Amino acid sequence: MVCVEERTPPLAEGKKLVIVESPTKMKSIQGYLGDGYEVLSSVGHIRDLADKKSIPADKKEAYGKYSIDIDNGFDPYYVESERGKKTVAELKRALKGADELLLATDEDREGEAIAWHLLQTLKPKVPVKRMVFHEITKDAIQAAVGNTRELDLALVDAQETRRILDRLYGWDVSPVLWYKVQQGTSAGRVQSAATRLVVDRERERMAFVSASYWDIEALAAPNRPQGIDESFSTRLARVDGAVLARGTDFDDRGELKKAVLVLDEAQVRELAGAIEAAAEASVTALESKPGTRSPKPPFTTSTLQQEAGRKLSMSAKHAMGVAQRLYEKGYITYMRTDSTALSTQAVQAAREQAVAMYGDKSVPPNPRSYRNNSKNAQEAHEAIRPSGETFRTPSEVSGQLDRDELRLYDLIWKRTMASQMSDAKYETTTVTLEVSAAGRRAEFTASGTVYTFKGFLEAYEEGRDEKRGDSDKSDDQALPAMAVGDVLRLRDVEPKGHATSPKPRYTEASLVKALEEKGIGRPSTFASIIDVILNRGYVTKRGQALIPSWLAFSVVRLLEQHFADLVDYDFTAALEDDLDAIARGEQKRQDWLQDFYFGGTDHVGLRNIVDNLGEIDARALNSTPIGDVATLRFGKYGPYLEVPDAEKPDAEPRRVNIPEDLAPDELTPARAQELIDAPVAGDRVLGENPANGKLVVVKDGRFGPYVQETDPPAEEAVDEETGEVVAVEPEPAPKKRGAKKEVAPKPRTASLFKSMSVDTIDLDTALKLLDLPRTVGIDPETEAPITAQNGRYGPYLKKGTDSRTLQSEQQIFDITLEEALAVYAQPKYGARGASSALKEFEADPTSGKPIKLKDGRFGPYVTDGETNATIPRGEDAMEVTFERAVQLLADKRAKGPAKRPARRTTTTRKPAAKK
Repeated sequence: MVCVEERTPPLAEGKKLVIVESPTKMKSIQGYLGDGYEVLSSVGHIRDLADKKSIPADKKEAYGKYSIDIDNGFDPYYVESERGKKTVAELKRALKGADELLLATDEDREGEAIAWHLLQTLKPKVPVKRMVFHEITKDAIQAAVGNTRELDLALVDAQETRRILDRLYGWDVSPVLWYKVQQGTSAGRVQSAATRLVVDRERERMAFVSASYWDIEALAAPNRPQGIDESFSTRLARVDGAVLARGTDFDDRGELKKAVLVLDEAQVRELAGAIEAAAEASVTALESKPGTRSPKPPFTTSTLQQEAGRKLSMSAKHAMGVAQRLYEKGYITYMRTDSTALSTQAVQAAREQAVAMYGDKSVPPNPRSYRNNSKNAQEAHEAIRPSGETFRTPSEVSGQLDRDELRLYDLIWKRTMASQMSDAKYETTTVTLEVSAAGRRAEFTASGTVYTFKGFLEAYEEGRDEKRGDSDKSDDQALPAMAVGDVLRLRDVEPKGHATSPKPRYTEASLVKALEEKGIGRPSTFASIIDVILNRGYVTKRGQALIPSWLAFSVVRLLEQHFADLVDYDFTAALEDDLDAIARGEQKRQDWLQDFYFGGTDHVGLRNIVDNLGEIDARALNSTPIGDVATLRFGKYGPYLEVPDAEKPDAEPRRVNIPEDLAPDELTPARAQELIDAPVAGDRVLGENPANGKLVVVKDGRFGPYVQETDPPAEEAVDEETGEVVAVEPEPAPKKRGAKKEVAPKPRTASLFKSMSVDTIDLDTALKLLDLPRTVGIDPETEAPITAQNGRYGPYLKKGTDSRTLQSEQQIFDITLEEALAVYAQPKYGARGASSALKEFEADPTSGKPIKLKDGRFGPYVTDGETNATIPRGEDAMEVTFERAVQLLADKRAKGPAKRPARRTTTTRKPAAKK
């Protein structure tokens, strides 16, 4: 039987070949273009810079170090991936007989570069045109076919420069981190600056000094007939004309920035008592001001990532993956854009839909236009919006999209429509109340806002990041009708103590905003930047907050001290501007790389920095003083406290472990002292093993808590001459001549179960652990012993080579022979009445299959039976939510299947020659 490989046939004569990036786009576009076209996919990049193993011997001298010939115009050496080779072969077969080639990859730097690589690899002999579009609708695709252009080589140069720049940066700087910080660490042009942002915010929190201040809150109400309650919240603002302190009046050192009145607790409580006794206040001032709020522009890539994080709790990567699917299915326009502009048809569609839903007054007389501040030539020319000339409402597409796609589409639809709606109008009223109490004049203030016309707020209101300082919720209240001179009743007078707080940690949304504001990276790369710093272990997530690890502190410290320019925010932003200049054709790729790498008259190049690093003190680099209490060290196995012995300065310092969930700003000198003073976990003696007389001790080791048998201490006696207590060592047995040196047996140890604690375990339980594996009994059929024991993947039974999972650790001690035989009587695979999953969730919105959290060979992972996604390092598997599981699976699907290693060819070795 001959196996025939399925191949893509050549096109029929007269057909046009269209190449897009994604298989999803391929199916949609094929339907719009008809039989005269054949649409195929490149599945992204088909080739990239070679790794060192892929460079031929005759190219090693020129390209061997970076896959770039830096001495000859920074010429890159590209190789096709294994998948790329197969794709290229299929595309070449399809190109035979075609009379025209249309390169329809995305209209950004990466898309233009993919098109160029296809051109270089396919070497077509037919006319080639560049086809671009911003939405996948019939009208847009057919219009794109009729408005083709030439390949933009300036965009290709910008992408190639960026790729070469990242290779030079990473491969020159990362080895320094391996030797001085930790193996496996890496540096990147943008990821290093992003990591520094998170570390700098944590440094500010560590240096922050909290200040305390007091004020008074009370409820005020006008005199109304019984049963009518128009009370509102007020706050003490001035005492005897002096302004009372607020949180914003203090700096980060806890010191006042201006002259204000600070009352302590005793003063405030005394004043509050006098105010409560007075029980009345008079209105001394009443001011009303009208105001308007305008809608935000439609989404760009950056603002979409931020809002998806705030409102939908999506990571930047997950949001971009969902947006990619919506674009490829034809529901939204291109999702990588810096533009806030809308096409004429989109403006018309948004206005008509707003009028239909909210009335004629919901839109202004003239359409809104938003200024596009981006000078970036790489991006599309329209904001992210629903596709088509008429927008489909979320209810119209609900049956066609999965859960996340529908939520994101709803967000994009609302934002687009709101961007063309009328301003919201409101009126803010501020009232001042005066109270005479104990000879002092206390003034309270309250504000209330009432919307007289909601305008765009009928459709959408932008979310907010966490803000620092006083949160005044009273602005949302409505104030009753009052007039100057009215007397109001006061009740619930309550002293309130406050403490200033440091800047909030970054979330993915606020970090994306900071990266954009500083010009670091591009919106299309923000998701991958955050993904990299999370996967590298530089940052972990606590809820939505991004917390830097001590590893990140060491990495950033090395870069700041020895590669200052490379993590300087302005320098990193300037690199992006330079890449944009190359994309616009204003800068030459080769000249710019020459200047960056080898330096110029006004700066030192990367090559000179790496070649002249000098000595780097790795110990100092990985050390952080924690007050005068201890020094934090970052070592091979992570961070720990090093505590010197004050009485013995030359002695080896004591090491104290740091809890994994302790954030850097929480390791204050006081907290460090608590850890130092805490009793050493694991040195607790549980008692004596009656079977052998050894002591049983519980310890807390590097791999978790465990119990261990140790020899009892030597007997003590008193020296009659000196009166000192001395240990009496037993006399060693006489050694036989020629006998081998005896090796002391290792002490028995056993790990604690997950349900056990170092503080509560008793001797009986410890002895049971030390006696594991426990023999449950003998199988009457095979006469093989059945044992119960605990392993890496949990409790299980073992009979010869046949193992069966137990449902709980307690069963190791309790299961009987009859129960064990019943377990073995059931099929080894298939339903056994209980799931082996650590957690189970609802069905995945994409596959429709239930999601499970499991523990595998390489750690915990989530699966829907089709796709497996590993839980990233630093995340607690048991805290994974349904939304996070869906996100991990979606991210894994977006990456595509893992690349298989190349097959090894088996060679027959010749038999050795006989001597």
